[in-house]
Amino acid sequence: MRVLGIDPGLTRCGLGVVEGAVGRPLSMLAVGVVVTPAEMPTALRLCEIERVVDVWLDTYAPDAVAVERVFSQHNVRTVMGTAQASGVAMVVAARRGIPVVLHTPSEVKASVSGSGRADKVQVGAMVARLLRLDGAPRPADAADALALAICHIWRGGAQAKIDAALAQAAADGRRVR
Repeated sequence: MRVLGIDPGLTRCGLGVVEGAVGRPLSMLAVGVVVTPAEMPTALRLCEIERVVDVWLDTYAPDAVAVERVFSQHNVRTVMGTAQASGVAMVVAARRGIPVVLHTPSEVKASVSGSGRADKVQVGAMVARLLRLDGAPRPADAADALALAICHIWRGGAQAKIDAALAQAAADGRRVR
């Protein structure tokens, strides 16, 4: 399974592509950050994020896109920009028929580090370890994007197998509780 993880943000939008399967080694194919200047009009910043996500979808042809679920913060302005960037990323993938899945920050942290309260340093260190990198990707938005992709491969891949087994049982007329 190949997953594009997106850590949405208006100023910095992290992108990371990971390939792997549950119980198999993971490989990082790419990592990067879309940076848009604060003085640029918001609509143009969103267009730049859309353009770059389109290029990454063309280049890496992911099976799924994992986006961090926007959560409430104290700074409404920050939340709005994050939500706008998230929406653009989801639309670009959905337009191509690529499944989009949202994961909460605590779900991602727990998936890669074992603790839903892990800090950015711990997440970066675990991403580096899981992908056999020399160090944590920088900035943290890049590491977070890779963590999202890893989370989806591990959680989404397992869930897909369960769903397929349930569908097959139903097709065979077997009742599953």
